[in-house]
Amino acid sequence: MKDLYLCSATKISNLLATGKITVDEYAKSLAERTRLKESTTKAWEYYDEELFIDKAQNMVNSMSSERSEKKLSGIPLGIKDIFNTADMPTSMGSPIWKGFTPGNNARVVDDIIYEGGIIMGKTVTAEFAVHNPGSTLNPHNPNHIPGTSSSGSAAAVATGMVPLALGTQTAGSTTRPASYCGVYGYKPSFGIVPRTAILKTLDTLDHVTLFSREANDIKMLLDTVRVRGRNHPFVFENIDYAENKFSASRKIKIAFVKTYVWDNAKDYMQKIIEKFAKDLGGMDSIIIDEIELPVGLNDTHVNHDIVYSKALSYYFNDEYENHYDMLSESFKNMIEYGQKISKDEYFDSLKHQVEAQEEMDEFFNNYDIILSMSTVGEAPPLDEPVELPDAALIWTYVHTPSINIPISTGPNNLPVSIQLVSKRYDDYKLLNFVTLLEQNSIIPPVKVV
Repeated sequence: MKDLYLCSATKISNLLATGKITVDEYAKSLAERTRLKESTTKAWEYYDEELFIDKAQNMVNSMSSERSEKKLSGIPLGIKDIFNTADMPTSMGSPIWKGFTPGNNARVVDDIIYEGGIIMGKTVTAEFAVHNPGSTLNPHNPNHIPGTSSSGSAAAVATGMVPLALGTQTAGSTTRPASYCGVYGYKPSFGIVPRTAILKTLDTLDHVTLFSREANDIKMLLDTVRVRGRNHPFVFENIDYAENKFSASRKIKIAFVKTYVWDNAKDYMQKIIEKFAKDLGGMDSIIIDEIELPVGLNDTHVNHDIVYSKALSYYFNDEYENHYDMLSESFKNMIEYGQKISKDEYFDSLKHQVEAQEEMDEFFNNYDIILSMSTVGEAPPLDEPVELPDAALIWTYVHTPSINIPISTGPNNLPVSIQLVSKRYDDYKLLNFVTLLEQNSIIPPVKVV
């Protein structure tokens, strides 16, 4: 079959299961695509084509009747370069750690391999997954930024070099690059995906995230990497044991939330989101209300900055003290700001975060899904890379699942997106809702760049 790189992971899985293609045929299609696109995208921090093809061939040789039981069997993935990998370096976007080989895999990487997934390579990250950008270029226009922290994962998926990728989000590190590169970027409920052997920036905000080009691919990967069972009581009670579908007997209630950063959005972005809200309201199964978030959340960006900076000053003290000249100015500035934050300020902000989470739990007693902006517009130009505060980090802060969905283009013909959010642990309800919108053509299919 031609152009296998265009297929979703779900479709490829079906083709492999029915013997219509082989793993090495698909891998060779992705390798050919990578040779074509990588020089102009620079999504990979580490990629060895020979190693990748060998892995695919080994998969072919080891396949048995058990193959169909593996969730990801034969599916390649890109892994953000802050996840430990036993057979590849983990440099974390910093020259301090260039070429570092941890000797083990992150737990989610082991889960992927156990379920038959193939680790294709390591994708570019910002320095320590914070702000200072890596080498990745926007695949739609190299004169515009691709986002920062998880930009390599977003760009690799957008260009068809790989169907799925892992990233992380502590503020907007997945939502922004997913929006700017025009792909799905999914942030699960906090804590349902383990963070063992992944770079830590802080304890209450780091999320493992997923990139794809359709909702069923996200479900397939989430099924693989999340925790489950009675040893994880919150997940067991709220996900494993919960009803994850919407009842056909009642309408789905959507809250269109502009948020307190709405005025930062470009005029064209506001119009695109408002039109999308109107289109949603036109569906028979949906009721949509425009409503404000609880007032207590209006300090989210301020408190997020306090918690984030204070934690960075703690976890990266060694790099600051012993490798100062190898850090970017933006990273040093955050550490120095964090050093000035008092213990009381830090704990007050942590308290605010918990209260905000409780307020959102209560908010979702009346609504199933929130519609909000992802970013304030399309990707800014490289010569003016200013990113105004948007809604992305709000949902990180309150631990709710959220997904970036590209729906249109801006004045420079670059992707623009909306963001959908649900209550904590309603991850599958959210993804099922996205599938509903795909089936009703409310959201357009993601095209490979």
